[in-house]
Amino acid sequence: QVQLVESGGGLVQAGDSLRLSCAASGRTFSGYAMGWFRRALGKERTLVAAIIRRDGTTYYAESVKGRFTISRDNVKNTVYLQMNSLTPEDTAVYYCAASYSGWLSTRSYRDWGQGTQVTVSS
Repeated sequence: QVQLVESGGGLVQAGDSLRLSCAASGRTFSGYAMGWFRRALGKERTLVAAIIRRDGTTYYAESVKGRFTISRDNVKNTVYLQMNSLTPEDTAVYYCAASYSGWLSTRSYRDWGQGTQVTVSS
């Protein structure tokens, strides 16, 4: 069993930055990809960014391109999401997840963290 623990959420103002972290622990982690998802109030959970652990290939949703950066530290089994130029539309619970095959579909992700709240005030 792999545990994923997110940290770094909080309340910020529009234009500010936040850095989320997700640490994987438990049995030897051999995930193929890590993803950051978010769920805004009343909306479905959507993929924000993802990264293939082996080579660092990344994916970003259009809404965050140029503002968010996903990165990973395979030694620490940690993935990060640097979020810049935050807007109120970024307000959501952010989840990290681990995939063992595939990486662009929610169905590919098997292990999930509990989520961390990000609130951006205008």
